[in-house]
Amino acid sequence: MLRERIANDVYWFQSEIYAQVTAGAVVGPEWAIVIDTLALPEETLAIREFIEGELKVPVRYIINTIYHADHTWGNCFFPGAIVIAHALCYRYMIEKNIKALKEVKAQDSVFAKTRIVLPSLTFTSGTISLQVGKKHLKIFSTPGSSLDCIAVLLHEDRILFAGDAFMPIPYIVEGDLEQLTETIMSIEKMGLENIIQGHGDIILRGEIEQAIKDNLAYLAAIKKVVKTAIRRKDPNKKLQEATVESCGKSHVLLGGLVKELHKRNLIALLQQEISGKNG
Repeated sequence: MLRERIANDVYWFQSEIYAQVTAGAVVGPEWAIVIDTLALPEETLAIREFIEGELKVPVRYIINTIYHADHTWGNCFFPGAIVIAHALCYRYMIEKNIKALKEVKAQDSVFAKTRIVLPSLTFTSGTISLQVGKKHLKIFSTPGSSLDCIAVLLHEDRILFAGDAFMPIPYIVEGDLEQLTETIMSIEKMGLENIIQGHGDIILRGEIEQAIKDNLAYLAAIKKVVKTAIRRKDPNKKLQEATVESCGKSHVLLGGLVKELHKRNLIALLQQEISGKNG
């Protein structure tokens, strides 16, 4: 697990095992908030050891920015912490994560002690505000990658823990391209110092403008590809021709995982387009 202090009492963690998924922590004098957990128990436990063992403060809150296993399955390793999430995150964790964890446990003993801990504080609109020491946090909805996506803005530091609303390649398989475009455009107006992506490296102040342009350009590119493909006799052939590079993204991002994510984006967008026309 990689770890970095990105501001006073603000930390970033990144998995070295699974998809460069990230987590964060904001530490106060008496307690801390964890933003997401990591994919494997050993990495999440390393976060807990750092906060509670080295920094000597308990974790009072966990914020889940999306229901996905690599962001939520570590909730159970912070006993007593209050889990905050979107109301849809609560619903999706019940509908999807409980069954998925049971299947994974049957195949991998690494997850033997993992259990699903559901959010106990949820919201559907507006914002939730928290104060940790002298830092003020605003939690708000950022739909597009998934309807349950939320982000956390550290007001004083202008750091955004964006979750999967901002990634090295936008991902819309469970979401909506237009919604994600609006979300990214809203991030552009926040005057940020750092963006903490749900996966991938920290985006620094001087990189933010270009990263936003690149993600918006990618979404526009795949939208154009699918609009063209749907007019062809064989739409899938057009999709196969549209490589991740031709849509403006490097194939090496996320250790090469972007090629698969790009393929899924195109297939999902085509299916959404076909469904819309049939509807």
